[in-house]
Amino acid sequence: MFNRRVVVIACVGMFAAFSMGARAGELKESALEAWLQKYGSAWMTLDPAAAGALFTADATYQDVPFDPAMRGRAAIEKYWRTETADQRDVHFESQLIAVKGRTGVAHWSASFSLKSSGATVVLDGIFVLEFDDAGQCRSLREWWQVKKG
Repeated sequence: MFNRRVVVIACVGMFAAFSMGARAGELKESALEAWLQKYGSAWMTLDPAAAGALFTADATYQDVPFDPAMRGRAAIEKYWRTETADQRDVHFESQLIAVKGRTGVAHWSASFSLKSSGATVVLDGIFVLEFDDAGQCRSLREWWQVKKG
């Protein structure tokens, strides 16, 4: 009787350890929400270095579906410097849609004014994000639309 209990307890312990280990590498909703807040903060403060720090050194960043992805943190920071150079008064919001494994999907919206013309730009988009174990993004794909009018 004692030996069966030991075996059962050992099996339950091994199953629990395996289950916890399998989930350890998965993206948590709270981690994705924190990453999105940092992304939004980097955009609202127009800080390419802060944006770059959210990505792995070899990350890919595809801002529109049919263009080739940018590769590497330096390319991402260069893109951010270029794209945000004319932006002012940025407002960013996001909402988590789903998390599965190491992939997260989020809806986002942003608005900003253009320094050069004073025009207001309103964007609405979706992110598909893949993360590494350290919580850095290794792949960003986005689809967005500009509000007309």
